[in-house]
Amino acid sequence: MATSLATFGSGCFWCTEAVFQYVRGVAKVVSGYSGGEMSPPTYKAVCTGTTGHAECVQVTFDPDIVSYQELLNAFFKTHDPTTLNQQGADRGTQYRSVIYFHDETQRKLAQTYRDQLNEAGVFPSPIVTEISPAEEFFSAEGYHQSYFEQNAAQAYCQAVIAPKLSKFQEELPDLLKR
Repeated sequence: MATSLATFGSGCFWCTEAVFQYVRGVAKVVSGYSGGEMSPPTYKAVCTGTTGHAECVQVTFDPDIVSYQELLNAFFKTHDPTTLNQQGADRGTQYRSVIYFHDETQRKLAQTYRDQLNEAGVFPSPIVTEISPAEEFFSAEGYHQSYFEQNAAQAYCQAVIAPKLSKFQEELPDLLKR
């Protein structure tokens, strides 16, 4: 199986990770940090909003099963790409909407898709999603990995992640793992 990488930031990485873990053709999702100056970053430092990193996920996927375009669709459908440096109650540059592209094809697909959504007026405000070259990706601390899977009963998971997953499953059933 040939695999490819995709890297997305759409607010809290726990939420983003949970969505992509349910996508068919996705072999692995790792929560982490990218786009900043500190090496290696820590959760405590990134939370200050001063390191330049975004909370993001790195997705290993089989392009013969799920296309990058389909991953982009899941990305844009499961967060608000019109709010700068914010998703819900999470505020700061570490929660920005960002696509880190791994090659020129991903860059073009991401820009084209974003532009099409803007032109179609899919969102009430313009999309502010950053599209930048992939930089070094740092895996987050172990307790952040598979967070929803391990903490589904926790209040944040029930209030924020579970509704996001339900919406994803309702709106994009063709992307779900069988």
